[in-house]
Amino acid sequence: MTAINLPGLGPSPARRTALQRRIRLLVAATITYNVIEAAVAITAGTIASSAALIGFGLDSIVEVTSAAAVAWQFSAADHEKREHTALRVIAISFFALAAYVSFDAVRALLGTGEAQHSTPGLILAALSLVIMPVLSYAQRRAGRELGSASAVADSKQTLLCTYLSGVLLAGLALNSLFGWSWADPIAALVIAAVAVKEGREAWRGDACCAVPAATSLNAGNDTSGGCSDGCCSPATPQR
Repeated sequence: MTAINLPGLGPSPARRTALQRRIRLLVAATITYNVIEAAVAITAGTIASSAALIGFGLDSIVEVTSAAAVAWQFSAADHEKREHTALRVIAISFFALAAYVSFDAVRALLGTGEAQHSTPGLILAALSLVIMPVLSYAQRRAGRELGSASAVADSKQTLLCTYLSGVLLAGLALNSLFGWSWADPIAALVIAAVAVKEGREAWRGDACCAVPAATSLNAGNDTSGGCSDGCCSPATPQR
């Protein structure tokens, strides 16, 4: 017999179990990739004296911390009880990332160190620019349908890594082609500001649309959930 999500009831028990399993798998994939990413970025950054690459590698470690918090939450049968703690860990990881990126960007703008060309860094940034959006979208969609604020917040952490990948790729490319060493730290400061914003939202538990989609349809058919950033179109109820 096929389980159907009835309006106002959220996902069925079978669907919730499937969503929890999917989130655990996505988190495991995110952790695995970020561990590899951190090792490659820090090694390549050290060889090329690239603060941007080293910072990107440290960001990967922050990503692992965030994903591990969600994995810890969903390792319990009653994962909702761990939601608050997981959100706190994710928020702190955002703040730590913002602090380091800001420090590193200011240091680069002041002319400390001169990065060299790094082919491994360019390849890594390009791969992350492709892989991270896919992982982020999949986890955000599952988290929204399940109603997990921590899963949605962690998906934002992964999406932030996509932005950092773009910044890193542009910075390494511009430095290699034109010697524009200022481009990367300027963009990195913008990313740091975004990280602070996302950290504040995670701390407050304001992850966008972290409520079961079916439930949100009851509030006067208002599917926006009060959000305005485009992530709030309701997930299609699934069978």
